Amino acid sequence: MYVTSLADTIGTAGDVHGPGWRSIRLLLAGAGLGYSFHDSTIYAGTELLIQYAHHSESVFCVEGQGVVVDLGSGRSHDVSPGTMYVLDGHDRHLLRAVTDLRIICVFTPALVGAESHDENGAYPAAG
Repeated sequence: MYVTSLADTIGTAGDVHGPGWRSIRLLLAGAGLGYSFHDSTIYAGTELLIQYAHHSESVFCVEGQGVVVDLGSGRSHDVSPGTMYVLDGHDRHLLRAVTDLRIICVFTPALVGAESHDENGAYPAAG
């Protein structure tokens, strides 16, 4: 059994920040489960151009308002509490936080720790 909390993770190497975002990584690759679990905040007014070339991500909104734009199709989707979206095809997308946007994210393969988006909006390949 693995048990942790936000309080246990805040201020550790699992508390990762970037321009306009913070990701509290509660479960990482070291746990051996094949996925990582993150409690992330995208700050109001932030726009992130992202394309996870090496990962799939499932996102569930728990607080705030935002918009995710699928740049392949041009379709935009409102994001609010209860909304889930899944980036299962290495989808190039834009995430815009209208208010502070708190999202719960699951990545496969699991992130190992302090990864941050590269110039293409991706995390490096696992391993």
